Amino acid sequence: MERLTRLQAWVAEVLPEPLLSLSPASADASFRRYFRAGTASGSYIVMDAPPSHEDCRPFLHVARLFRAAGANTPEILAENLAEGFLLLTDFGGTTYLSALNEDSADRLYGEANAALASIQAASRPGELPDYDADLLLREMRLFPDWYVDRHLGLRLDTEQQRVLEESFARILTNNLAQPMVYVHRDWHSRNLMVTEPNPGVLDFQDAVYGPITYDLASIYKDAYIFWDEERVLDWVIRYWEIARPLGLPVHDDFADFYRDFEWMGVQRHIKVLGIFARLYHRDGKDGYLKDMPLVMHYLRRACERYHGLHPLLRLLDDLEGRPAETGYTF
Repeated sequence: MERLTRLQAWVAEVLPEPLLSLSPASADASFRRYFRAGTASGSYIVMDAPPSHEDCRPFLHVARLFRAAGANTPEILAENLAEGFLLLTDFGGTTYLSALNEDSADRLYGEANAALASIQAASRPGELPDYDADLLLREMRLFPDWYVDRHLGLRLDTEQQRVLEESFARILTNNLAQPMVYVHRDWHSRNLMVTEPNPGVLDFQDAVYGPITYDLASIYKDAYIFWDEERVLDWVIRYWEIARPLGLPVHDDFADFYRDFEWMGVQRHIKVLGIFARLYHRDGKDGYLKDMPLVMHYLRRACERYHGLHPLLRLLDDLEGRPAETGYTF
């Protein structure tokens, strides 16, 4: 309550006109909270990021970096790094998730593709942390630690551990061989807002310099909304057709690019299952449990398609108590 009182006093001080209301806007999977500050002429967003848990500086850096590249990130109107308070422009309350439907999807995803390509085209090394082998592997290790051990209550035996480690090594080999660009790292329907220009881009503070297909895997293998694979294929092709004239380092052969997209998705799905399990068991946030089956569906479908991922698919069968399928190759 004391922190909220300090935040309210700071907002009243930095707003260009009197504060009329302050209400929760949203929360995310971290310690950050967001409030909507109402005034006579409109509203603003206030970020509350306790410095003991969150650092606002990456948010400020990436917001300005992506904005300079042409993306619509919130404008930083005031900042108090000592307290962890930021005053931002308000993108409203219409997320891509709430706006996507059969009629709007092509337009919204087309605009998201254009924004993503513009961010990637501005990429240069040294601006953002590298999405390197250590970070990619650390993310995947959330799967055995939190999903298998804590959520399923299972312990991998020696052979299962070997299969998992070899699968991780194959996934990393693919991921690290991909060209490197700016990666938002959570480019999906809950973090893209319907705005003008479209989309409004949020939750970018964990951006890195990494594999070019990562953000595509985030949005088209989205944990919160499902589309038929034919439509996903079409949207990824449309991105590829935008990327090539911009000089982005995509494969000349779309089939090779799509394979990388799928393998990158496998890394992300493994990580997300671990994160969702951790949010529930450690943080008491059960809202993500309902999204786990879709993430597992994506993971299994990709593993079915590629010879090098068949051992991982067999391990998933073992963990879920499924009978062994024919055609798995070790």
